Amino acid sequence: MTLIGSAVTFVVGLLVGGLAIFVGAAVVTGTRDYGHAVFTALFGAIVWGLAAFFLSWIPLIGEFMPLIAWVWLIRRRYGVSWVHAGIIGFVAWASAVLVLAVLSSVGVTDAVGVPLVRSLAAV
Repeated sequence: MTLIGSAVTFVVGLLVGGLAIFVGAAVVTGTRDYGHAVFTALFGAIVWGLAAFFLSWIPLIGEFMPLIAWVWLIRRRYGVSWVHAGIIGFVAWASAVLVLAVLSSVGVTDAVGVPLVRSLAAV
């Protein structure tokens, strides 16, 4: 894949991830700011990647720490409780799966900033 193709894939995936977080936040908090959701998706991808890189070597809990870090980021960005952040995350994940099920016909298979969606698109 070329550099431009990779950049387009990343941007489309980021917009899908942002849409998923936007839907989750709208359902839980009533927030209607798509730009905030896209930046949350971008920061979420970075936080997930860093947590996975540094903590995945720890048996058992190392696999869950990136998810906890991602929910923590949602909690901080939206100013909600842990429970509400977890619900936003779950709704975002479910939304991303639904959007990617539709977009897979045009080759979009990843949502940047929403964990565990790429592996489900391959199933």
